[in-house]
Amino acid sequence: MTFWGASQTREDVTSEISIDREWSLVSGTDKLMTVHLVSMGCARNDVDSEELAARLETGGFRLVDDPEEAETVVVNTCGFIEQAKKDSVDTLLAAADLKETGSTKAVVAVGCMAERYGRELAQALPEADAVLGFDDYDDIAGRLQTILSGGSIEAHVPRDRRTLLPLSPVARQAAADEVAAPGHHTAPVADQHTASSDRAAAPARTEEGQAGEGQAGEGQASSGSSVTTLNPAETAPDLPAGLAPASGPRARRRRLGSGPYAPLKMASGCDRRCAFCAIPRFRGSYLSRPRQEIVEEARWLVDHGVREVFLVSENSSSFGKDLGDLRMLEKLLVDLDRVAGLDWVRVSYLQPAELRPSLVDVMLTTPKVVPYFDLSFQHASGPLLRRMRRFGDAESFLGIIDDIRQRCPEAGFRSNFITGFPGETDEDVAVLHDFLAQARLDVAGVFAYSDEEDTEAATLDGHVPDEVIEERRRGLADLVDELMTQRAEERIGEHTQVLVEDVDSQGATGRAPHQGPEVDGTVFVADAIGLHVGDLVDVTITGCEGIDLIGELA
Repeated sequence: MTFWGASQTREDVTSEISIDREWSLVSGTDKLMTVHLVSMGCARNDVDSEELAARLETGGFRLVDDPEEAETVVVNTCGFIEQAKKDSVDTLLAAADLKETGSTKAVVAVGCMAERYGRELAQALPEADAVLGFDDYDDIAGRLQTILSGGSIEAHVPRDRRTLLPLSPVARQAAADEVAAPGHHTAPVADQHTASSDRAAAPARTEEGQAGEGQAGEGQASSGSSVTTLNPAETAPDLPAGLAPASGPRARRRRLGSGPYAPLKMASGCDRRCAFCAIPRFRGSYLSRPRQEIVEEARWLVDHGVREVFLVSENSSSFGKDLGDLRMLEKLLVDLDRVAGLDWVRVSYLQPAELRPSLVDVMLTTPKVVPYFDLSFQHASGPLLRRMRRFGDAESFLGIIDDIRQRCPEAGFRSNFITGFPGETDEDVAVLHDFLAQARLDVAGVFAYSDEEDTEAATLDGHVPDEVIEERRRGLADLVDELMTQRAEERIGEHTQVLVEDVDSQGATGRAPHQGPEVDGTVFVADAIGLHVGDLVDVTITGCEGIDLIGELA
């Protein structure tokens, strides 16, 4: 395995750590050890970073936003695709440079890339003082203290984490306490019995304090006023050191952002066996969080300024399979609809093959659930999808989209696609081209296939030459850019709501229901007088620039 960037000279790597999500936490005294936390990759990693932040704070660390002032830089790496690996390595190298110019004494790699490669990464990147896996998260503060005092932590030996839980999904919850999974079962010792008991069938608590099952279609609350204002000050204290409040999440979590939305992890791992994907090996088998635990964490997030929760997992459509209820996601959405102060609920990472009609019904009829469909199509050619160990084809996918649009014309759709998978023909590419033209997705990403070690795809015959893959990718990417702009133009004249995320002298910027955080475009409103971050306002779309929309207050 060659790690991108590991062979580069120091002059090839910027001395500044440039990353979209770097946070500061002001807490404690100057006597506390300082740490800078960098989160790479997806929203799931952001949640893991917030868990790490809470654990570090309770363990005697103070987070700082300037890496040059940090005694330790912790990089939460991403190991999904080659570019993500390269970015993670580059960031680790840049952090290592700070040991010569700043206060930094140690650089530590955590996250998916660290978990996936462990000792191999440590040997390839001696600039990192430690490479820690998920098993180290429970005592992350102790690990960093050991490193700063001159000790060393042996890099872990990677293993197939699918083997750590029973093969049968319904047998997993009983064994889950013995398995390290970020975001799961991380309550302090004093609360472990409570967290375990939550995995029993517990009724959801309504805002009136009444017990109820939260069945899909029952007791759906109104979303309330369309224009509201949020006090930017936090309305509840953060988690006290070592304790989880009775009304808060069982998982330790420290908010690192200040925006009006937050990712909320509902499960981890994946049971699918897509030929191109290595995630199940290092993330493990699918494991759902208890439904009530998620609802309580949503309440805690609302108390900390959040107006929208973004449900994340490797495969959200499987939520509840290990809890014995394949309709648990529908019930969770209705539970979240009842959370006072929460305005939007967004679901990510849905598998088309698992998109049940009952789930679509709940997503389209529950007031606070935005009509946003993040569907993992990956391709449109039926034969090639089967070679990928996936299901569906262009006809069935278009059927899903058309059915939803007939019921909700303003619904948003996003997906990702792989071109150049072994065995892909020109005919397969033509099928994908026609599908994209008909689907009119709001956002689509096109990725060039590359072999991932320990995947079935790497062993297949029919590998497509790199130059052909790149030609196909460029052609499809150009098509997607054109189609996304056309779809944005079709939204001119729509009346929608916008969640305000930024206000300056030029105006306000936010997102409409069909736009996911950070990656799906924005809505700009010039008339921002009286608007504040966190407001939910009515807007008429008047123009667009690419996928970004322009609107005016209705």
